[in-house]
Amino acid sequence: MSTDTPSQESIADDWAQALEEQSSTSGTTDGPHVFDATATQVPAGTGNSSGNPMHDIQMVLDIPVQLSVELGRTRVPIKYILQLAQGSIVELDALAGEPMDVLVNGYLIAQGEVVVVNDKFGIRLTDIVTPSERMKRVSRT
Repeated sequence: MSTDTPSQESIADDWAQALEEQSSTSGTTDGPHVFDATATQVPAGTGNSSGNPMHDIQMVLDIPVQLSVELGRTRVPIKYILQLAQGSIVELDALAGEPMDVLVNGYLIAQGEVVVVNDKFGIRLTDIVTPSERMKRVSRT
């Protein structure tokens, strides 16, 4: 193990500091919500609590899901894909400066802005899709 590699704690501290600076400049009073994908803090169940709604939700908290951030999309014919080479440019449907889509298992749950801390990309959520909006989008597809 190398001593020059930053620890998970120092990386989390850097993200927290960056988010604090950002919230202090934007004038928000709520503290930032920092999500650390490497940390799992699931409360332990107590005893046999079958039928308890809290126990039911705790059963699914450890299920992994695919979280992705989408820059944009486009549709192209296969012949175009076969012509792609290093340096090719693919035009996307998103405009510069538009919020990025945050998807969980392919479903839109939020939008946000890209941030960089210690040469790593992250996303600051700017808009959360409400459950009713999510249901409307699912029923349309």
